[in-house]
Amino acid sequence: MKKVTILAASVLLFLGQACTQKQEDNSSVSESKEKTETSENKEKMSEKEQYTFELSDKVTRKKVTFKNRYGITLTGDFYLPKNEEAGKLAALAISGPFGAVKEQASGFYANTMAERGFAVLAFDPSYTGESGGEPRFVASPDINTEDFSAAVDFLGIQDNVDREKIGIIGICGFGGFALNAVAVDKRVKAVATTSMYDMSRVNAKGYFDATTPEQRTQILEQLSEQRWKDAENGTPALAPNGLPDKIEGNEPEFVQGYFDYYKTDRGFHPRSINSNGSWTVTTPISLMNMPILTYIKEISPRPMLIIAGSEAHSRYFSEDAYKAAEEPKELMIIPGAVHTDLYDGGDKDYIPFDKLETFFTENLK
Repeated sequence: MKKVTILAASVLLFLGQACTQKQEDNSSVSESKEKTETSENKEKMSEKEQYTFELSDKVTRKKVTFKNRYGITLTGDFYLPKNEEAGKLAALAISGPFGAVKEQASGFYANTMAERGFAVLAFDPSYTGESGGEPRFVASPDINTEDFSAAVDFLGIQDNVDREKIGIIGICGFGGFALNAVAVDKRVKAVATTSMYDMSRVNAKGYFDATTPEQRTQILEQLSEQRWKDAENGTPALAPNGLPDKIEGNEPEFVQGYFDYYKTDRGFHPRSINSNGSWTVTTPISLMNMPILTYIKEISPRPMLIIAGSEAHSRYFSEDAYKAAEEPKELMIIPGAVHTDLYDGGDKDYIPFDKLETFFTENLK
């Protein structure tokens, strides 16, 4: 059995252990790849308020802050439709993908759903982006679930929001946290996920549950030792960047997909961990030990819409969550779409916004 390094555990947060061994023989990255993020692009994207999409002329956007149950100040963008008749609106809280910021996919979703008449809050999770929390670049199954409920707190006290009509959209890793939040937070009336990851499962078991018990033990032993190193240094160590700055083109499809989104003009943002940083080395610890979808059945009788691409490496997370959930539920598979196509639509407008609009309009009554 190949030695499982602590790097493998940290990469697992973003790429997954199943691909770690596949990449070990391919770990040297060619510097000749054309598809690369240049220093010129990084300078262009370095302005604090840079977004990866254009704000609709039918929508207003305002930066807001609110606190979660742990006292961490979260920062979000509150999107509202223009020229709406007076009255309270149905509202949505959106976050994700895992390691992204509100100026990327979640903001794109918020902008589009606000065009369709919803009040929408896209927010940076704790310890990332413009939200608070120290140390930086940490994820937590509990706190990131709580972040969604804190967003519901915010929405429910706005004068222009009907607190009886609040839903959630979770993208990628925050799809799993969204389902966990809705299971426990009975104020949420409907939930949708796109390209959903169960971050606790992929960290604990690897892609397709391929991690052996021996590998899991070895990873946890190294992470445990890392805690002493962090304590001695007085600060948590950061893992190497999850994505390379250049690729050859023979990497697994999903690595290429992540690169195309996070490392090029399509979706690069300087505050995004996936674009420009890395998680702390010890971040996997709690994710490996606290399954987030244990109570998915308790979302019922509130409706659930789970959307995944037919070609997405992550498709099985959505299918398994659908199987585990109770009615009412719906699984929508988008033909031809890969995982990252549901971040911004890809090249064929893969995101089914008409379906999302209908789902929330019908269920936030």
